[in-house]
Amino acid sequence: MRNITTETLATTLDLPFLEHLPPWGEALVGLAILFGLAWIGNFVVKHVILRIARRWLPHDGPTPLPIAARLAHVVPAIIISNGISAVPHLPAPLVTLISNVVAASIILFVAMAISKALTLGNAIYNQRAADAASRPIKGYIQLLKIGLYSGAAILIGAALMDQSPLILLSGLGAMAAVVMLVFKDTILSLVASVQLTSNDMLRVGDWIAMPALDADGDVIDIALHTVKVQNWDKTITTIPTHRLISDSFKNWRGMSESGGRRIKRALQIDQSSIRFLTADEKQALRRFHLLDAYLADKENELGEWNARLEKEGRDPVNARRVTNIGTFRAYVYAYLRAHPRLAQDMTLLVRQLEPTAQGLPLEIYCFTATTVWADYEQIQSDIFDHMLAILPEFYLGVFQEPGGRDMRALFASGAASLAAPDKGPTA
Repeated sequence: MRNITTETLATTLDLPFLEHLPPWGEALVGLAILFGLAWIGNFVVKHVILRIARRWLPHDGPTPLPIAARLAHVVPAIIISNGISAVPHLPAPLVTLISNVVAASIILFVAMAISKALTLGNAIYNQRAADAASRPIKGYIQLLKIGLYSGAAILIGAALMDQSPLILLSGLGAMAAVVMLVFKDTILSLVASVQLTSNDMLRVGDWIAMPALDADGDVIDIALHTVKVQNWDKTITTIPTHRLISDSFKNWRGMSESGGRRIKRALQIDQSSIRFLTADEKQALRRFHLLDAYLADKENELGEWNARLEKEGRDPVNARRVTNIGTFRAYVYAYLRAHPRLAQDMTLLVRQLEPTAQGLPLEIYCFTATTVWADYEQIQSDIFDHMLAILPEFYLGVFQEPGGRDMRALFASGAASLAAPDKGPTA
């Protein structure tokens, strides 16, 4: 093809004006023809072949069209690479430079096509694999892309310098320390991604809490270097992947899979209101059907105990009696056992904690039968609404520190007593 001249083209195409062109004109005409052929090849591939192929491919879901679009750039590059030597009167160094640049471009386009193929493979895996959420491969795909573009960079450099890639690779040994320093985070993230995936520590959709990084919400993306968490206020927290291995975090997946969410909250009972119940008060509490079994069992138990004491001639102060706090605790337990929206197959406790200066904590420990946040809060609120409202029926009060209204009432009563006239001693 190097022997093709403007005279040959003029005779073949019947263009006599080409016979009298100077050498630089012949070179320009040759370049114009070459780039015209490259443009035609690019047009045919993109606007004819790809358009026909698009009709036969599915329109929903991942498609290989982005891969074909990247490979379409290779066609004009190949035309230029093979035809540049046929352009007359081009200097040899310029031909070599253009050939090297085109060869580097072909390497780049092929690398981009392979990158799109890896992206397509990840999309197909996420769409069709049953365990895609628990075992994402996005981190591995990103690692392959890093290796792909690193290799492509070496080949592009070798093509531009018209040297063997082995010459560039031989110099990388001396740069190993620099490479390790540059890719330190990538290496740490790779190890962390392998551990997270192999141990099933994290999945897309998991609710995690990591207070050290102000993260509390759902995992929306797991990549090689970062994990994205959408917090409950809709902000996004980006966590370095290796921090999930070096630091601790809480994963609420176990709660979601169990089907129940824990309620652990205490009522602060005013200790001054705790006392024994009188016979009339016990009789009044029999109105609550949830206490029937408790009061009957307690009456039999205490009756036997006190009868033995009486038989031994003990002082009545040693007798056992029913307390209002114990009866209320039994009522709360029976109420929770009868609640239709609590998980009865999970732990359910009503217990007293250590008394404090703020009262006696009576803690409710149980699990709702749902993990939906709004439903959970409603169930929990309904339970404590009922407990707070029914507490006076058991002659108990909730401890509450004095507020402004209490202080004003206290001062008002003190002022009223001081303002009352002193009548002096009575006869």
